[in-house]
Amino acid sequence: MSRRQVLRGLAGMAILGPALAKTGDERPAKATQEDTTMGFRYALNTSTLRGYKLGIVEQIEVTAAAGYQGIEPWLGDVDDFTRGGGRLAELRQRLDGHGLQVPDAIAFWKWADADAATRTQALEQARREMDTIAALGGTAAAAPPLGNVASVSLDAFAEGYARLCEIGQAAGVAPLLELWGHSPKLSRLAELLYVAAASGRADARLLLDVYHLYKGGNSFESLRLLSATSIGLFHVNDYPAQPPRTEIGDQHRVWPGDGVAPLRDIAATLRSAGYTGFLSLELFNPDYWRGEALATARTGLAKTRAAFGG
Repeated sequence: MSRRQVLRGLAGMAILGPALAKTGDERPAKATQEDTTMGFRYALNTSTLRGYKLGIVEQIEVTAAAGYQGIEPWLGDVDDFTRGGGRLAELRQRLDGHGLQVPDAIAFWKWADADAATRTQALEQARREMDTIAALGGTAAAAPPLGNVASVSLDAFAEGYARLCEIGQAAGVAPLLELWGHSPKLSRLAELLYVAAASGRADARLLLDVYHLYKGGNSFESLRLLSATSIGLFHVNDYPAQPPRTEIGDQHRVWPGDGVAPLRDIAATLRSAGYTGFLSLELFNPDYWRGEALATARTGLAKTRAAFGG
């Protein structure tokens, strides 16, 4: 695929922002007053409560009591619930009763692995688990570059992602192409954009994360290339100045606003793109698992609202 073809595909799928979909050297238009006042919605990725070892029912209750509008569950916790005799319909009833949406679920499928048999198994797993997500009222699932992917070409990634999108279309669950800053592939936004375009899927969507963008060495200015419809979900967190980027890990993530990430600029960029979807708080910091779970969840929401401007 040539550079011209990739750019044409990106523009056609609304991956690129409005300014780059035009010809010439026009600069992106400044955000209007309406743009800058658009509000985000807030979700809790249950990794943030991982150290409390709560079941999915307790996670739902804490998330709702803390005031979030959505929850991003890990499918392993859902599986634990059903293996114990619980029914998905019960979880759906609890979610609906609290008015909680499921904008995404955390799954782990080796959909782009170098081994063909592994990829086949992963797609079957994705088919089953997307049905689970749909039963909960979920609309998307994370699709990170899991597995043995160092030698996999971006074109092969695109083929695998296209197959994943076909399965998702049948289930009504969109796979979100996730950037992983520590991965040998898809650690760069440029790689995600190429894979999205080369997949040929007009429904290609990205899952981005403040920490992972930093870990992968991406410039946050590159977010200006995106349109609102290309972002399926945005994970929020922050990172400290130390340890250095090459040594930093998931456990070093901190509350939004407590680190050095340019969160206000990121928020402004998302608003300028017209993004009004979910910001999902995703942390793995063991220091935050010492108090009560509800207090932790409430602190996370307050910190996120303050950092991203309401």
